[in-house]
Amino acid sequence: MRVDYPEPRESKGRFAKCVTRLRTIKKWLISPRKPSQAPRPDSFLEKFTYTDTAEGIVEGILLNDSNGDISPTVNRSGCGLSPGDWIVDPSDSFYYTCLFVVSLAVLYNTLFIIGRAVFWELQNTSPGLWFALDYLCDLVYILDMCLRARTGYLEQGLLVKDTDKLLLRYMKSTAFRLDICSLLPTDLFYAYSGVNCTAENVPCVIIVRLNRLLRIPRALEFSERTETRTNYPYAFRIGKLIFLILVIIHWNACIYFAVSSFIGFGSDNWVYRNISEPRFANLRHQYIYSFYWSTLTLTTIGEVPVPEKDSEYVFVVIDFLVGVLIFATIVGNVGSMITNMNAARADFQHKMDSVKQYMEFRKVSKELENRVIKWFDYLWTNKQSLDEERITGVLPDKLKAEIAIHVHLDTLKRVKLFQDCEPGLLVQLVLKLRLQVFSPGDYICRKGDVGKEMYIVKRGKLCVVGDDGKTVFATLQDGSVFGELSILNIQGNKTGNRRTANVRSQGYSDLFVLSKEDLWSVLEEYPEAKEMLIRKGTEILRRDGLLDEDAIIKDEESILSAQDLTNNCLNLARQMDALKDQMTALSQEMDRAHREIRESIRSLITKKIDEEGIPVAVD
Repeated sequence: MRVDYPEPRESKGRFAKCVTRLRTIKKWLISPRKPSQAPRPDSFLEKFTYTDTAEGIVEGILLNDSNGDISPTVNRSGCGLSPGDWIVDPSDSFYYTCLFVVSLAVLYNTLFIIGRAVFWELQNTSPGLWFALDYLCDLVYILDMCLRARTGYLEQGLLVKDTDKLLLRYMKSTAFRLDICSLLPTDLFYAYSGVNCTAENVPCVIIVRLNRLLRIPRALEFSERTETRTNYPYAFRIGKLIFLILVIIHWNACIYFAVSSFIGFGSDNWVYRNISEPRFANLRHQYIYSFYWSTLTLTTIGEVPVPEKDSEYVFVVIDFLVGVLIFATIVGNVGSMITNMNAARADFQHKMDSVKQYMEFRKVSKELENRVIKWFDYLWTNKQSLDEERITGVLPDKLKAEIAIHVHLDTLKRVKLFQDCEPGLLVQLVLKLRLQVFSPGDYICRKGDVGKEMYIVKRGKLCVVGDDGKTVFATLQDGSVFGELSILNIQGNKTGNRRTANVRSQGYSDLFVLSKEDLWSVLEEYPEAKEMLIRKGTEILRRDGLLDEDAIIKDEESILSAQDLTNNCLNLARQMDALKDQMTALSQEMDRAHREIRESIRSLITKKIDEEGIPVAVD
């Protein structure tokens, strides 16, 4: 059987055409859709979208995009999130692990740079190992800069994934300048002075690497995140405090040994002993004695050798002052300072710790526990309050109302239903608004639920999704409103005051909530506004085709029949009252006539007795 193979050029041509077609298809798939290329609007969206103005309504949802236009296209990609370049989510465990690695590098530099610069034997023991560790930490610092350039941040409740935007934000930050300074090639001084350390050149040239300590803020960030994540926060804080004290003592011990070298070992009783003696030349003894001296001096709990020179007196005075200031502050007043300066953080942390302890006691799954912790992190990062009513409760009513108006009035004016309401009603309504924060994937309402609240999107994005949770009909942004029609109890509403769509939070979303009970309690004092709101709500439902006119007619007829029945009852009551009055008058007339008859009979009998003299009994 003969097989004809194509010529090489023809094969290359076909392969090139295939690649070109694949690139075209890929470009078409990833390119944003133009309005002219939008698919045909879905019937579900047309049913719940009001398009006469620049706002749309999906079950009473006002849709406002950034340009004031409405795109009725169906987004099936998950609320518009398109896959982008690789970035790091700061709330993920990977970012926390990277912080741990960077913190180890910072800890190494904090402890060993000053130690190797002062205790020369420590540096000379294994210089190759120290250089390997130094440059390994430098490599970690470089990778950390790359990580920070790709670390996302939240904007309107969504994680920013634009790599150019992330890089620009990082380069404009103070952290970028500190990171650059921490990686300055100060090791070039090794070429001039060498790397060998002796007792005559303390501190050694290793001291030039102190700029690596500019990464300490990363270790502090790791400490804060660990305090948030751990289930034993109080034990962690105690351990962190002890570690900080030990680091201070370590640095002070190194400085004491360096001062002793500058003055001269063994020159008096205050400095370190003469290192020419084998006992005092041992590295272990040098460090232990220096650490012991530093501990006694800073804590002021023991006797130390009396200084003999002016420089020694100055150093001891400074040490005593540092010990008094640092240890008295850290050990004695740390609780009160945290309480007074970070009362909000302490209260927030206490609530978060209580929730974590409860979840641990109830054996909550790790996935749910991480969601709760991320929700708390979002609240604290965006300075949200868990209980705004309790915070503003200490204020007088007038100031509370002014704050509420300043915070919420512009938001409430976005509601089309309330645009023509009098200011007094809006002031009362803003006092009833409550802030709720929803996590990514949370459902604000589901189709078929009874509407008991209306929602105003303060920040974030929401998606109107189908029953499958994947099909996206619309996206709600800042200022969008939904659920206001279901709390008005409008007669003839085909939905029966139930939700007609599923609304899900795309990222972290902040929503203002107004309950039905609060709305109606305010409307009782504004009957005219109540009638106007019901009338406007009826018009909106009529425009959207969600108003049952027959039901309204039946309701009106039932109201009219009820009114007729009421009028008939009132007429009957009036007639009964008139009849009662007539019966009362007739009874009085009969009593009067009866008395007159008795008087007439009595007078006749008396007259007859007088004429005939015959006694007659009269009853």
